[in-house]
Amino acid sequence: MGISSCFFNALNLGGIALKSARSSFLPALAPRFFATVCVVLLIGVLSLIGILGIAVLGPTLGHGGNVSHADGVIVNVSPLKEFTLKTATGQLLTFECGQGCRASLAHMIRHRNEKAHTDVYYIEGAHQTLMALDVD
Repeated sequence: MGISSCFFNALNLGGIALKSARSSFLPALAPRFFATVCVVLLIGVLSLIGILGIAVLGPTLGHGGNVSHADGVIVNVSPLKEFTLKTATGQLLTFECGQGCRASLAHMIRHRNEKAHTDVYYIEGAHQTLMALDVD
């Protein structure tokens, strides 16, 4: 008795003909499809965790732990890179943009002219002056 006849007899037990998994299309495709879906979901979840982690920790890592954030619209800019920011609550905050400030005068003027949303990362200096570190 050869191997093929033993295999055929094993598949025809009790008069019931069983199909080989190799000849069936769905069982061969399902594990590959499932693995592909799992890999795509894993990549998506890891990417989302990385993006959210950078969004939360990015400003702290870039500017330090004692940095505050304000956002709004620039309403006034002086040639000395001092500017006034109007927040969403209507509060006016005046900032000094010194040597360590990551913004150019032209960039701040463009934000003022376009009434663009502006994010300011700052520290509180001497005599409660607000020292801008990054303006964008």
